[in-house]
Amino acid sequence: MKIRPVILCGGAGTRLWPKAKKHQAKQFIDFGNWTLLGKTLERVKASIYDAPIISTNAKYLRQVKQHLKKHKIKKFKIVLEPAKRNTAPAILSTALIKDIPNEQPLMFLAADHLIEKVNLFNKAIKKNQKKLTQNNIFIFGIKPTMPSSEFGYFLTKNIKVTRFIEKPKAAKAKQIISKKGYWNSGMFYLRKDSIINNFKKYQQNIYQNCNKAVTKAKYKSNVYYLNKQAFTKATAKSFDYAILEKTKDINAIKLDIPWSDLGSWKEICKMYGKNKRHYYKKKNVFHRPWGSYVNLFNGKEFLIKELYVKPKGILSLQKHHHRAEHWVVTHGKPKITLNKKYFTMKPDETIFIPLGAIHRIENPYKKPVKIIEAQVGSILKETDIVRYQDVYGRVK
Repeated sequence: MKIRPVILCGGAGTRLWPKAKKHQAKQFIDFGNWTLLGKTLERVKASIYDAPIISTNAKYLRQVKQHLKKHKIKKFKIVLEPAKRNTAPAILSTALIKDIPNEQPLMFLAADHLIEKVNLFNKAIKKNQKKLTQNNIFIFGIKPTMPSSEFGYFLTKNIKVTRFIEKPKAAKAKQIISKKGYWNSGMFYLRKDSIINNFKKYQQNIYQNCNKAVTKAKYKSNVYYLNKQAFTKATAKSFDYAILEKTKDINAIKLDIPWSDLGSWKEICKMYGKNKRHYYKKKNVFHRPWGSYVNLFNGKEFLIKELYVKPKGILSLQKHHHRAEHWVVTHGKPKITLNKKYFTMKPDETIFIPLGAIHRIENPYKKPVKIIEAQVGSILKETDIVRYQDVYGRVK
């Protein structure tokens, strides 16, 4: 039996746009002729998979259909949530649709994850298929590349998961990694009957209401419109809290592959830095007295640049009215001014420059400084620079 991929596609993107009235959902952001949902749809074209099921809401239906058409996916089902109820009701509702047999293996994928070495990922899924039972759950762990407080972790004994840790502080994350902890990727692999059995055992309310929501759903043109009255009665809980923290039968599939949920501008800057040869164009290089910068990608309300500050180069002391900035140092040791603070940064360190903050980059050393910068805001032009001091005489 082939594996049925279920793509969870309901995220709003609030982490990237915390103060924006309109959030761009991360899975649909154009990062340069590709989106995270598009990459996910391409991944599930592998021969181990059956036709995908997409769990989303009415707000995103048009964009989901556009993606399916663009990626030439003709066989699919869409399950529409009538209200936000977190991941537990979303996961259960997709599993309950009647064209999934009881013993069908289901692979739950987030629509907004960037996964490389896909062949290793799919190999691990295929390899563990025979181990799925009517009660167990497999979750995917990613070997950490650094102690990060942006991800959850889990600890294991052999392949059994013994403990989950929610987004720890950096010092705690170091300890977890020293105990061979893995990042919890939020991807789950289990059979339909295992989902049903676990929800019946631990979350009766969610099971009964989601079951009603699916039974009373309207079905039209490959789309299940879940019954609103029943679905809104289901307790709003994440799958982690509803099921994973209660059941003891959880196994880990440990992967050492490049993975990111691009959940922060730091991660996005790193992704562009790693792939900058794909985005680099000579016509987008601009020279300044302090060095140069290249515009790598101009997105919707964000602009990614690489700054090159030559030895002894000093940018003007400045602020912006319309944009905030996120910097990731990739080379050298820049000296930073941020309002009344002065400090030196090192490679792989990151800083946020809020809207209206007075700031400056200096390079007092003999080696050049390189910084990947994400500008985020409504106006991303050089005209949005208010200079206070400038060693090159550019203050009027």
